[in-house]
Amino acid sequence: MVSLVVAVVVVLLAFVSVAALFSARGELPVEPRALSFGPFEVVVSTQVPDWDFLLLVGLSLVLVAAVAIALEITATLLTVNPDREVLDELRGDTADPATCPDIRITILVPAHNEEASLPVTLGALAQQTRQPDRVIVVADNCTDRTPQIAEEMGYEVFRSVNNADKKAGALNQALTRILPESEVCDVFMVMDADTSLAPRFLEVGAQRFRADPELSSVGGVFYGEGGSGLLGQFQRNEYTRYSLQIRARHGRVFVLTGTASMFRSQALLDVAAARGVIIPGGTGQVYDTEALTEDNELTLALKSLGGSMTSPAECQVTTEIMPTWRNLWVQRKRWQRGALENLSEYGITRATVRYWGQQFGIAYGTIALNLFLLLMFITIVAVDQWIWFPFWLAVGLVFVVERVATVWRGGWRARILAAVLVPELGYDLFLQAVFVKCLFDISMAKRTTWGHVEHGPGAGA
Repeated sequence: MVSLVVAVVVVLLAFVSVAALFSARGELPVEPRALSFGPFEVVVSTQVPDWDFLLLVGLSLVLVAAVAIALEITATLLTVNPDREVLDELRGDTADPATCPDIRITILVPAHNEEASLPVTLGALAQQTRQPDRVIVVADNCTDRTPQIAEEMGYEVFRSVNNADKKAGALNQALTRILPESEVCDVFMVMDADTSLAPRFLEVGAQRFRADPELSSVGGVFYGEGGSGLLGQFQRNEYTRYSLQIRARHGRVFVLTGTASMFRSQALLDVAAARGVIIPGGTGQVYDTEALTEDNELTLALKSLGGSMTSPAECQVTTEIMPTWRNLWVQRKRWQRGALENLSEYGITRATVRYWGQQFGIAYGTIALNLFLLLMFITIVAVDQWIWFPFWLAVGLVFVVERVATVWRGGWRARILAAVLVPELGYDLFLQAVFVKCLFDISMAKRTTWGHVEHGPGAGA
């Protein structure tokens, strides 16, 4: 919240400074003049907007910040679950997690035909500074050597049986077997088979659970793997900016990433008991098999039950990126439509108010950006002379600096791509097209597919 206020103040100061720098200090319009640069001639105008216009812009920025802060405060205050008594009855008698002498960690790795990436993922587990107590590869309808590879590496394998519900169904089968045997001090991690953990992920996660008995889950902060050219860099920049948001929120989670997240056993038992009573889903299931995005849905489920969660900066994960535009389209359609459908299932509640605000923000951004581009196109077609305004160029430079600064951690390739600006604008338009397509498909009651990227031999995570 503080970082948001600081950002608004910085932008306001930038507006005032730029206006003071370029102001003609006169009420009369400033005539544009031509500047020659060798064979080139550029028409420039030092005209700046009226102060009442700048004031309106400033007030608009303050209003945006106020709405964002109000949503943040509302979501923070509305964390108490009004159905707590019902949940306590569903729980029965349980031990106090504050009495746990130690944390026992079980890792579940759902895998569907991941023979290429699984060895890298399991190999990374051996590098953890805090080793897991148990690792189970959940082999789901595999037609390759995924189960055999896991067994050859010395890991336990659970094979799904007649599962038609993909990842969520396979995890439900595994959890149905092992969750009832768990103790209150147990922690379960669910991580993808194409994901590698930072060395201190489990150590930091266990520390957080020991320090806070009320903590229900610890999510990973994900970054994209290398490769895939320009498309890969778009996604890595996107993930880098998201990780910066998590840092600014001091680890407070938007969504518990399905790539790697840790859950207290009691939190998962609470979800299974509350399904069909307090929250949507099949009775006794941890994951809602009807949800397109099971990680997003489980986040809403835990928050609806009053669960607290965090994503520490040290809990980094490196995950796959989509290698083609088609793969990316399918993935983001599933993510976006899944988020919208999950919100539709849960409605407007204490747990979902922030997420509804996020979706309205995406819709507003889509409308605003495309109207701006339309206005620019009409202007280009209508005028017979292009005039450069230093004031607006300076304002645009502020935006460029913001884009570069937010991906600075991603290295020089990330910075150059952000500085060019136009390619990332095209990427944003692509994501907005996904959003519009999802709204259209929902309105037309069209079904969508889950989507899965097959890893060929030699591919890595």
